[in-house]
Amino acid sequence: MKKITTYIMFVMFMVTTPLFANDIYVTQSGASLTLDVLQDGENNTIGNSTTASASTGATTSLNIDQVGDSNVIKYQINGATYTGVINLQGSSNDVDLNCDSTNGNSSCGSVNAVVNFTGNSNDIDLDIGETSAATGADVDIVGNSGSDSNVVAATVDGTSVVLTITVNGDTNNYLLDIDGNGDVNGHTLIHTHTGGIADVDITQSGVNDNMINLTTSGDNANIDIIQRD
Repeated sequence: MKKITTYIMFVMFMVTTPLFANDIYVTQSGASLTLDVLQDGENNTIGNSTTASASTGATTSLNIDQVGDSNVIKYQINGATYTGVINLQGSSNDVDLNCDSTNGNSSCGSVNAVVNFTGNSNDIDLDIGETSAATGADVDIVGNSGSDSNVVAATVDGTSVVLTITVNGDTNNYLLDIDGNGDVNGHTLIHTHTGGIADVDITQSGVNDNMINLTTSGDNANIDIIQRD
């Protein structure tokens, strides 16, 4: 197992003055990776808009905490198993997480992903099982109380997927898509919304096994749901 927490903390120590952002780039290939990162401040990045961090290996465990505004996470994962927790505290943060990004690597077949955020104007984009089915993926996206004007886009392709999104705030927008691998016990989406305004688009495709458990609270919600067999 490769564990690079010590190295990450050393880099952070060198650059955590208020004048500089903390930039981390990871390119890892091997059997397994455990990566724990804490970034405290503004304009920090793990990867960036042009260069993503990447892990290629059987198992990836990724735990990232970012505290502050205008931080970026851009990460590509290729491997059989992905487990990860991303915690964001702040506003105007950008998360772009891809699992199974290329067809030449194993499929992210087992996924347990959690994204927690507290803050406003965050942009969260998850693509899981892009080229192969993410069987049994369990994805939880939680926007805590007072999280306003956030955009969440989640695309999960796989059999028996459970995608749960709960956001407590105003003027949020979600784009949710579970596509393919229905029957038996595929296509599961659980959605809970609490807040003033939400514009939610949900798409599920079959064959069969479509199920949505939806609870909504607040004003001016505009929800479009398409299920196909």
